[in-house]
Amino acid sequence: MNIIALVGRLTADPELLQTGSGIYYSRFTIAVDRPYVKQGEDRQADFINVVAWRSSAEFLCKYFIKGQRIGVQGSVRTGSFIDENGIKRYTFYVHSDRLEFVERKDNSVSSAAQDDESIQNEEAFPYEEDLPF
Repeated sequence: MNIIALVGRLTADPELLQTGSGIYYSRFTIAVDRPYVKQGEDRQADFINVVAWRSSAEFLCKYFIKGQRIGVQGSVRTGSFIDENGIKRYTFYVHSDRLEFVERKDNSVSSAAQDDESIQNEEAFPYEEDLPF
Protein backbone atom coordinates (compact mmCIF):
# COMPACT_ATOMS: atom_id res chain seq x y z
CA MET A 1 0.00 0.00 0.00
CA ASN A 2 1.43 3.38 -1.01
CA ILE A 3 -0.47 6.12 0.86
CA ILE A 4 0.92 9.29 2.40
CA ALA A 5 -0.76 12.14 4.27
CA LEU A 6 1.14 15.31 5.16
CA VAL A 7 0.41 18.66 6.74
CA GLY A 8 2.91 21.43 6.12
CA ARG A 9 3.45 24.96 4.93
CA LEU A 10 3.94 26.00 1.31
CA THR A 11 7.50 27.23 0.77
CA ALA A 12 6.52 29.44 -2.20
CA ASP A 13 3.43 30.66 -4.03
CA PRO A 14 2.28 27.78 -6.28
CA GLU A 15 2.44 28.23 -10.04
CA LEU A 16 0.02 26.75 -12.56
CA LEU A 17 1.88 25.05 -15.41
CA GLN A 18 0.65 23.23 -18.50
CA THR A 19 1.94 20.17 -20.34
CA GLY A 20 2.39 20.19 -24.11
CA SER A 21 -1.00 18.49 -24.42
CA GLY A 22 -2.74 21.17 -22.31
CA ILE A 23 -3.05 19.39 -18.95
CA TYR A 24 -2.64 21.66 -15.92
CA TYR A 25 -0.21 20.78 -13.14
CA SER A 26 1.73 22.40 -10.33
CA ARG A 27 4.99 21.41 -8.64
CA PHE A 28 5.40 22.74 -5.12
CA THR A 29 7.24 22.08 -1.88
CA ILE A 30 5.86 21.90 1.64
CA ALA A 31 7.84 22.19 4.86
CA VAL A 32 6.69 19.54 7.33
CA ASP A 33 7.81 20.08 10.94
CA ARG A 34 9.43 17.16 12.69
CA PRO A 35 7.56 16.17 15.86
CA TYR A 36 10.45 16.70 18.25
CA VAL A 37 13.02 19.36 19.06
CA LYS A 38 16.37 18.53 20.62
CA GLN A 39 17.08 20.61 23.67
CA GLY A 40 18.94 23.79 22.72
CA GLU A 41 18.25 23.40 18.98
CA ASP A 42 15.76 24.96 16.58
CA ARG A 43 12.82 22.99 15.26
CA GLN A 44 13.71 20.96 12.15
CA ALA A 45 11.56 20.45 9.07
CA ASP A 46 11.55 18.13 6.08
CA PHE A 47 10.98 19.69 2.66
CA ILE A 48 8.74 17.46 0.54
CA ASN A 49 8.22 17.94 -3.20
CA VAL A 50 4.63 17.48 -4.39
CA VAL A 51 2.90 17.47 -7.79
CA ALA A 52 -0.80 18.25 -8.27
CA TRP A 53 -2.65 17.65 -11.54
CA ARG A 54 -5.67 19.06 -13.37
CA SER A 55 -8.38 20.62 -11.17
CA SER A 56 -6.30 20.02 -8.02
CA ALA A 57 -3.54 22.17 -9.49
CA GLU A 58 -6.01 24.90 -10.41
CA PHE A 59 -7.55 24.77 -6.92
CA LEU A 60 -4.10 24.99 -5.32
CA CYS A 61 -2.98 27.98 -7.37
CA LYS A 62 -6.25 29.83 -6.91
CA TYR A 63 -6.56 29.58 -3.12
CA PHE A 64 -3.16 28.89 -1.54
CA ILE A 65 -0.17 31.17 -0.92
CA LYS A 66 3.33 30.89 0.44
CA GLY A 67 3.41 30.10 4.18
CA GLN A 68 -0.14 28.77 4.31
CA ARG A 69 -0.72 25.36 5.92
CA ILE A 70 -1.99 22.70 3.55
CA GLY A 71 -3.02 19.07 3.87
CA VAL A 72 -1.80 16.73 1.12
CA GLN A 73 -2.90 13.16 0.55
CA GLY A 74 -1.41 11.00 -2.16
CA SER A 75 1.25 8.44 -2.99
CA VAL A 76 5.04 8.43 -3.11
CA ARG A 77 6.70 8.30 -6.52
CA THR A 78 10.37 7.54 -7.05
CA GLY A 79 12.65 7.46 -10.06
CA SER A 80 16.21 7.89 -11.22
CA PHE A 81 18.18 9.53 -14.01
CA ILE A 82 21.78 10.01 -15.09
CA ASP A 83 22.94 13.63 -14.74
CA GLU A 84 25.24 15.49 -17.14
CA ASN A 85 28.30 14.17 -15.23
CA GLY A 86 27.23 10.53 -15.61
CA ILE A 87 26.16 10.21 -11.96
CA LYS A 88 22.95 8.35 -11.18
CA ARG A 89 20.52 10.60 -9.26
CA TYR A 90 17.33 9.57 -7.50
CA THR A 91 14.03 11.43 -7.32
CA PHE A 92 11.31 11.36 -4.67
CA TYR A 93 8.03 13.26 -4.67
CA VAL A 94 4.40 12.97 -3.63
CA HIS A 95 1.78 12.59 -6.35
CA SER A 96 -1.18 14.32 -4.70
CA ASP A 97 -4.70 12.93 -4.91
CA ARG A 98 -6.27 15.43 -2.53
CA LEU A 99 -5.45 18.91 -1.19
CA GLU A 100 -7.18 20.50 1.78
CA PHE A 101 -7.29 23.72 3.77
CA VAL A 102 -5.83 23.15 7.24
CA GLU A 103 -6.36 26.66 8.57
CA ARG A 104 -7.50 30.03 7.39
CA LYS A 105 -4.77 32.61 7.39
CA ASP A 106 -7.42 35.33 7.42
CA ASN A 107 -11.01 35.77 6.36
CA SER A 108 -10.06 36.44 2.73
CA VAL A 109 -10.87 32.85 1.76
CA SER A 110 -14.28 33.23 0.18
CA SER A 111 -17.21 30.87 0.24
CA ALA A 112 -16.33 30.12 -3.39
CA ALA A 113 -13.12 28.50 -2.13
CA GLN A 114 -15.15 26.35 0.22
CA ASP A 115 -17.43 25.38 -2.68
CA ASP A 116 -14.39 24.44 -4.76
CA GLU A 117 -13.08 22.37 -1.84
CA SER A 118 -16.25 20.31 -1.78
CA ILE A 119 -16.05 19.87 -5.56
CA GLN A 120 -12.46 18.78 -5.10
CA ASN A 121 -13.50 16.11 -2.63
CA GLU A 122 -16.37 14.93 -4.84
CA GLU A 123 -13.98 14.36 -7.75
CA ALA A 124 -12.17 11.70 -5.74
CA PHE A 125 -15.43 9.70 -5.31
CA PRO A 126 -17.76 10.73 -8.15
CA TYR A 127 -20.21 7.85 -7.53
CA GLU A 128 -20.49 8.18 -3.77
CA GLU A 129 -24.29 8.42 -3.78
CA ASP A 130 -24.48 5.03 -5.56
CA LEU A 131 -22.66 3.22 -2.74
CA PRO A 132 -24.81 0.76 -0.76
CA PHE A 133 -23.68 2.05 2.65
